Amino acid sequence: MNKFIIETSARHIHVTDEVLEILCGKGAKLEVKKALSQPGQFASTTRLDIVGPKNTLKNVSILGPTRKYNQVEVSLSDARTLGVSAPIRESGDIEGSSPIKLVGPCGEVTLDKGLIVAKRHIHMTPSDAEQFGVNSGDIVSVEVESKERKLIFGDVVIRVSPKYALAMHIDTDECNAAAAFGEIYGHIVK
Repeated sequence: MNKFIIETSARHIHVTDEVLEILCGKGAKLEVKKALSQPGQFASTTRLDIVGPKNTLKNVSILGPTRKYNQVEVSLSDARTLGVSAPIRESGDIEGSSPIKLVGPCGEVTLDKGLIVAKRHIHMTPSDAEQFGVNSGDIVSVEVESKERKLIFGDVVIRVSPKYALAMHIDTDECNAAAAFGEIYGHIVK
């Protein structure tokens, strides 16, 4: 049986160079705190506050490197805490998504779009996709090999790129639902 690691992607922020400078000062750069499983991606030492109409989520990590667009990824529970409605979308699909305010040590920015709940997804290389018999954009179901709360996630998007490393990403709400703590694996079910 072909299986893959399931990783929990906690709330985080992606910003452009321009927004980073507004929030953190002229010439600000992201410094690596911890490398992530996807090649070249990292959690930075820089933290921001996400401000909604009801509440604020403090000290949220910016992931690097900077991007060509701004995006804030939260769980549905986080969205309720903030007092906003966040659509469930694939990363990068921010048109028509929720506006949100970011506050950094040197300034603040109100984004007119960019707050989403990321669709659960599996990163694969082209050879991984061939091995699993799937294509980029396919929707599959994944059985989580959890001891206490075994379940099957539906609506999992396959994302294929030679730049990826094999891993499934879920948010903190989904992690809690499956008790997917520590090193947890899953497999595609038909």
